[in-house]
Amino acid sequence: MWSFLRRISLVQWIFIALVLGIAFGAFFPQEAINLKIFSTVFLRMIKSIVAPMIFGTLVVGIAGHGDDVKKIGRLAGRSFIYFELVTTVALFVGLGAAHLVQPGAGIALTRPASEAAEFASKSTQVTFSGVLEHMIPQSFFEAAAHNEVLQVVFFAVIFAIALTQVKPSPAKETILHFCEGLSQTMFKFTGIVMNYAPIGIGAAIGYVVGQSGLGVLWNLGKLVLTLYGALVVFILCVLVPIALIARLNLKNFIRAVKDPAIIAFTTASSEAALPIALQNMQKFGVPQRIVSFVLPTGYSFNLDGSTLYLAVAALFVAQAANVELSFATQMTMMLSLMITSKGVAAVARASLVILSGTLVQFGLPLEGIAIILGVDAFMDMARTSVNLVGNCLASAVMARWEGELGEANFDDPSIGASATVEAH
Repeated sequence: MWSFLRRISLVQWIFIALVLGIAFGAFFPQEAINLKIFSTVFLRMIKSIVAPMIFGTLVVGIAGHGDDVKKIGRLAGRSFIYFELVTTVALFVGLGAAHLVQPGAGIALTRPASEAAEFASKSTQVTFSGVLEHMIPQSFFEAAAHNEVLQVVFFAVIFAIALTQVKPSPAKETILHFCEGLSQTMFKFTGIVMNYAPIGIGAAIGYVVGQSGLGVLWNLGKLVLTLYGALVVFILCVLVPIALIARLNLKNFIRAVKDPAIIAFTTASSEAALPIALQNMQKFGVPQRIVSFVLPTGYSFNLDGSTLYLAVAALFVAQAANVELSFATQMTMMLSLMITSKGVAAVARASLVILSGTLVQFGLPLEGIAIILGVDAFMDMARTSVNLVGNCLASAVMARWEGELGEANFDDPSIGASATVEAH
């Protein structure tokens, strides 16, 4: 029996907890309200991850590639301009989809009166000058203690830039290795915390169903469909036009990304699809020096699917909490998401950390994360595959921009199949 239980994966445990939580909330609504403490414990652990993970990953993402960026020069500059433009569009596609469908409307998440008053104060006083002033930390430790995400990001970026200007020395390597070790440790920390996720998620969905009724399931279905619909719109209205403008052969490009996209979708991991993606994009005609820079760098700075998901999820929580976000507050939130999503690799649950930091920043209830996690596996597969396709497209566009895109050759159908086996 014990060996059978150990073979059940974390995702399966989450689904089991989701079903049990829904059933408990439906049949015992009064008792289910008392489950909130278990979800609160889970959410407090999530909050503790935000500052150290963002600091470590941003420093490594910038300073760790500093020397390479200087060598590659023009390619790096063009790549980062492209990354920023496309991910910004992805954020606004997600924002528009969430406003159009309103997936969180009707859930009625509650917050303590003190938090509600604090958010009301923030949302009515948002100005451009106020945002700029708020981004600058007086103390890094104060910003980390209060989970002020933009302040942590500002400090980490300046720290990383300063580190790239330090001459190579054991001291510089020690700091860089420390930050790399910190980011890797925090990813492991996240994995440990996620082992408690089934309890936290089951308690959270039980509490919400007990308080709001079974209608919340309709909202979760709308959330998943909203994300999938927004990703389809993003592909058709953004990625396809970019490919046409770059004069790519769409038929050959689709054949090049088909296998890695399937791997990314089924494993929900961009890294699992990286080997075949590198191979197929070189076969498509992208030079090795370009694809070997753009694909790995894009995994940190060009997560189109993840950034779109963050916009949808953040608005979903705001709607579930019945919070009216002003236009200025929404723009500030999009700026925060755009910045904080950079440097965090496409590792499982990294988007969860970014989302939790953003919700804390804008006074929104973290209970929304526990609810979202119940269906996150379905959304993770879609956003990961779009991340992969977006980065493959970026490498081809950069090759065209550099005037080095060769001719694709997909005449041998056995190559894709063998690559798939090797990638697994």
